[in-house]
Parts: sequence; structure tokens; C-alpha cells
Amino acid sequence: MKISIVIPSYNEESNIALLFDKIKKVLTGLSYECIFVDDGSKDATFKNIKELATNNIEVKGISFSRNFGHQIALLAGLKESEGDVIIMMDADGQHPPEVIPELLKKHDEGFEIVNTRRLSTADAGAFKKFTSKSYYRLINSLTEVRIEPASSDFRLMSRKVADAFLQIEEKDRFTRGLVSWMGFKQTIVEFNAPPRMTGVSKYTFKKMIHFAWDGITSFSSKPLKFSLFAGLFSLVFGVIYSFYALIEFILGNTIPGWTSTILIILLLGGVQLLSLGIIGQYLSRIFNEAKNRPHYFIQDRCE
Repeated sequence: MKISIVIPSYNEESNIALLFDKIKKVLTGLSYECIFVDDGSKDATFKNIKELATNNIEVKGISFSRNFGHQIALLAGLKESEGDVIIMMDADGQHPPEVIPELLKKHDEGFEIVNTRRLSTADAGAFKKFTSKSYYRLINSLTEVRIEPASSDFRLMSRKVADAFLQIEEKDRFTRGLVSWMGFKQTIVEFNAPPRMTGVSKYTFKKMIHFAWDGITSFSSKPLKFSLFAGLFSLVFGVIYSFYALIEFILGNTIPGWTSTILIILLLGGVQLLSLGIIGQYLSRIFNEAKNRPHYFIQDRCE
């Protein structure tokens, strides 16, 4: 059995060799390949991948023409893989290679997909933990596809699952949701995430918000229903207030009112803008799919 390790990498020049040394120790005696996907790094990440490939027959790498994102890098690595099983993991060392034997053991037991769940993350602050829990609680309340809390993109897929996954042509991809949606026989392995080997996280707060919104809009139409209900609420409120204003006019109690006018404008305007914003996000996803552009371009490769 040949094992393919897919490793998206963005500005991880100091971690590439360190991670490969750990993988090499764990997989000694097994047939494997390490596929490093340089996601448009601005440092010497791909240079270091080339050096590894020159000295190690197990290593090959591809370099994107620009930064296309972590989820697209996973897709590219899967397309390049040749193994009977494929393991995805990050290049920062927080997906410990020491867990790989446990993933392979679960595969030998008959599982087609072996996901992982973080029990703890060494360098995660209280805010990160709180927002992560809140996000998974929110997305699971909005979607019919359950996504395991504290899950990660550290997982094993059989070749059959990988080939099925590659049939999905979505441009805005949310891999964790897609894997849950696919079905197949799945299980979970828990692990404790160590601190990064070197460097700092590339997932800024802005990127995390974008990633979270991708997950919600990929697997739920409930935000669109919220727009409908908000509109209905505004309509009912407007009708009730109209009756109230008419009665006050008949009774002769009406006077020019600045406060009530402003409140109504702010309420209705806010609901309308929010609804348009939600609809716009869904339209932008349809727009991206309709353009049917390639997922990525490869600038260079080595093996």
C-alpha cells in the first residue's frame, strides 16, 4: 500500500524540512510520497521543497502562480496524489505526524475516511477557543450536514473517496463540510495539537471570518430564509404602525415627529440592507461558479 501525504504550505520555509524529517521517521519501512503544495508563498518555501525533492525520492512539490487558498491547495495535492490512501495535514507541525499510524490503523479496520478532532491546541487563546466552539454550534444549527466540533483538515481518505471528492467541482470549497456530506464509512481520531514548530499562524481573523462564512453559505440556505422572515416582520410592523398612525390622525393627536420617522427609516433600512447583503453573498457564489475558471494555475513543480 502506498501512502500519499498532502501538505499545503504558505510561507512555511522554516518548517518544511522539520516536518518531513518527522514524517520520515514515522513512515520508515512504508511506501509513501510527500506532496508539498506551495500556495503562492513569498518566502523560500518552494526553494526548500525543491531541495528536499533533490535529496529525497519521496518528495514532490508544486507551486501556485499566486495564493489560491488552503482549500484549493488541498484539492491540488489530491489531484497530484498516487497513493492508495491519502493523508492531508498542515505544514506548521500542529498536525503531529505521530498520529498517522493511528489513522492507518483505523483504515485497516475498514474506515474509508478517518477524521481528526483536536482535544486541545497548545498556543490557542481563550478567544480562539470561544469563537471556534460558537462557530461549530452555529453552523450545525443552520445546516443539515453535521460538522464535528474542533475538527480539522488533518484526515485520511481512501483512494476511492479521494476520486469521489475530485468529482466535486465547486470553486468556493469547504472541505470539512464536503467530506461530511459525502458519506462513506467514517470515524474520528482525537489528538492534542502541539504549538507551531516555527513562525506564526497565517490564519488571520479576517481569513477565519471568510472561512466561516464559506462553510455556512456552502451548506445552508437558512440565511436567505432569515431575509424572508425579516421582511415579513417589517411588513407586519409597518401595517400595525399604519393603523396606529391613522387612529391618532382621526383623534387629532398627530404632531410632526422626528423620532418616530427616524426609527422607522433605520429599522426598515437596516433590514433591507442586511437582506440584500445576504442575498448578495449567495449571488457572488453563483457568479464564481458560472465563470467556470480553473481552480488554480501551477507555476512550477519538482520531484
